[in-house]
Amino acid sequence: MPRPERDANEGAAAVSRPELHPAAVTDGAGGSAAVPPPPVGKSSRTAPVIPPPRRTTAAPGPRTADAVADAVRAGILSGDLAPGTPLREEELSTAHGVSRHTARTALAKLTADHLATAEPYRGVRVSSLDDDALVALQQLRCALETEALRIVRDRGIHPPGVDAALDDLAAAEETGDWPATLAAHARVHLALVEAAGSPRIAQEYRRLDSEMHLLLTHVRPAYAPGSLTAEHRAYVALALADPERAVRAHLEHSTRAIIDGRRAG
Repeated sequence: MPRPERDANEGAAAVSRPELHPAAVTDGAGGSAAVPPPPVGKSSRTAPVIPPPRRTTAAPGPRTADAVADAVRAGILSGDLAPGTPLREEELSTAHGVSRHTARTALAKLTADHLATAEPYRGVRVSSLDDDALVALQQLRCALETEALRIVRDRGIHPPGVDAALDDLAAAEETGDWPATLAAHARVHLALVEAAGSPRIAQEYRRLDSEMHLLLTHVRPAYAPGSLTAEHRAYVALALADPERAVRAHLEHSTRAIIDGRRAG
């Protein structure tokens, strides 16, 4: 049976339909440009298209949460937020113009610093240190400050900044400014600890110092004017020579003074 002749129009139609010729593409002038066939043994199928990653809501930056935590910390240490004051996420979110997630992160930072306490069914509140907590706090301060001063003594270092801090303490006591007195008192002890050159000891000590500052904001020991400065000048001299004995004696004395001041108040 004779093979039917191919219609010339059929061939022309196939040529005119570029989708039937995957190896042909249109060049910039509108014509067709030949594309070499895929290598032998390789699939001519194109690689699968990987979808772009799904967009997620970015977590709040640590700087924002730190700024909120610092603002609340300042309120706590100034006495504006008394021990037991509730710290609510929604109120912080509104007051600082941040998300509740950021407010929650800020509260977690304050809780980690022991300036706030999270209690089941009561939420987060400004911390209150009872007598047992005070004793435990002073014991830990004693361990850190003793080790720092032992390093300072063994290296023969005179702590830079301690003399200026003592002068600031004297000036604050003279004016009767209790917040300024507390700040200068903290600088005296920090100058001694930081002189050891141990970032870890200094970091932990600062955290404890915030708790002590919180307590002393609301409990004022019965110190005669100028006596706190005189006590600390003598303490610095003794601690640089014999830190093991001097630090323990100093902190035990201050613990008794704080407890007596609390009971008197």
